[in-house]
Amino acid sequence: MPVQLSTLSAILMLILPWPLLLPILLGANWANRHSRLIKKLTIGSAWFALGDGIVITAISLTGQQDSKTFFELPLPWHLAQFALNEDVNSLSVVMMLLVALVGLIVSRYALTYMEGDPHEGSFHYWLSITLGSFLTVITAGNVWEFFVFWVATSLFLHHLLAFYPERPLALLAARKKYILHRIADLSLFIALLLVVHTLHTADFNHIMVSIASIKGGLPNTLQFAAALVLLSAVLKSAQVPLHGWLIQVMEAPTPVSALLHAGIIYTGTFLLMRMVPLMSRVPWTGDLLIVIGLISIATASLMMMTSTNIKGSLAYSTSAQMGFMLMELGLGLYALALLHIVSHSVYKAHAFLSSGSIVEYFRWPVMPAGPSSAPLGKITLSLVLGAITVMVTGWLLKVPLLGDLPITVMGIILAVALSHLISSAISQVKSSTLPFLWISIGISALVATLYFLLGSWFMALFAPVLPEPLSPTGVVQDALLGLIVMVFVALLLIQQMLPRLLKQPVWHAIFVHLYNDLYVDMIFSRWIQKFSPPYKDVSAPQNHESEPSLREVTSL
Repeated sequence: MPVQLSTLSAILMLILPWPLLLPILLGANWANRHSRLIKKLTIGSAWFALGDGIVITAISLTGQQDSKTFFELPLPWHLAQFALNEDVNSLSVVMMLLVALVGLIVSRYALTYMEGDPHEGSFHYWLSITLGSFLTVITAGNVWEFFVFWVATSLFLHHLLAFYPERPLALLAARKKYILHRIADLSLFIALLLVVHTLHTADFNHIMVSIASIKGGLPNTLQFAAALVLLSAVLKSAQVPLHGWLIQVMEAPTPVSALLHAGIIYTGTFLLMRMVPLMSRVPWTGDLLIVIGLISIATASLMMMTSTNIKGSLAYSTSAQMGFMLMELGLGLYALALLHIVSHSVYKAHAFLSSGSIVEYFRWPVMPAGPSSAPLGKITLSLVLGAITVMVTGWLLKVPLLGDLPITVMGIILAVALSHLISSAISQVKSSTLPFLWISIGISALVATLYFLLGSWFMALFAPVLPEPLSPTGVVQDALLGLIVMVFVALLLIQQMLPRLLKQPVWHAIFVHLYNDLYVDMIFSRWIQKFSPPYKDVSAPQNHESEPSLREVTSL
């Protein structure tokens, strides 16, 4: 009976994405001529994927998880084999269920959003095969199967990002993403060649076992492969300074933005999780992930404060959150990074799909009052109360806040986040702050409790597929942990005191440079335009009525 259940879950995982991929046999032109049929096919396939994913999850909860191979094709040059291998484990099941849910929501939203568009059928065609390809990336247990659909997902997404050819910014963003992702594909391909050639296996499970059996340091080929995997993941994650395309793809239809920011953007972090057995054995890759992630957290967060449109702010937020996830992976907090992915995906899907309602809210004649600087005393009080809340909650739940440095750092970051909630609650009342203060502290304690409990649950759930992290030790690692704390506290102070800071010439100048993305993306855009004559100059302000317009970019 257990064997039958595990085989059934593998079969269900194998067939899960194929209804979504079926339209590829029909073609985009056919889909555009039969838009009503392709819409029914897409939404029906999305429902099937979610229902199938729920059944697989239910079977997995019984402990029946396994890896099954349904087809093998031997490859030359000692590259093992290409296989349709379904890897049913806690990581693939959770990510599969998450993407299936987001995919259904986006597909359902797109039915109304794209209604009446002359190319409505082709939109649903590209949406369906993009979603199906991404689901195959998640369920693949063979590295070559993973790589084929990794590339296919990016290529299919390109058609969605450039869906409106009359929008120069959309085409430019799609071209930039195309170039960066092809570099990421090449890096990953070489990395997989090195891994497979060295370990003589192309299955993720066997790779994990083979790496675990190596005593001492890894061979140079595997260390170089780890560096290439890191490069590929960072390029896919839109990290500063190569983040500009993620901001400009806001010119694509809103369902595309939601699918990208709530799902496909995680391909880089998912790759790192798949390759955790390799990355965890090369300690310097963790240090690099921390540095790269921290730069994006700081820079993208500051740029988000300068953004003047809703979807642009959401895009900067995604870049910063991706940096946060990379930092968590660098710290060895793999389960917390996965928890971050799940929570951020659901939030970001809702944020993008409801962005139109937010625009309508701000069209009311009475605009809300502008932000005011918080007194330094209130900021300090909020931070102290947040720290006490985290310490007491962690102590009650027996979380090793003082026994594990990475956990300590995450506790401090949580205290900074809760201080925002406490500070906002205090600001809501003018006469008596005490009752409101206690309510805000109670809510903060509840948030901290949920975070610690979910974190502990994720650590236990994913222990079989995510190896025990190596605790960072040494002067460099201690310095990086201290730098993380300094960056998050500094961002808190800047955000709370921004109106006051902008009255100073130095900060006003910094604000202007951040408003223009520090000009790095402008240089990249001009380089792309130099080799793409059909694209007209987008340094000048653009105006598109159908979507919230991007920020005007000031020329050098």
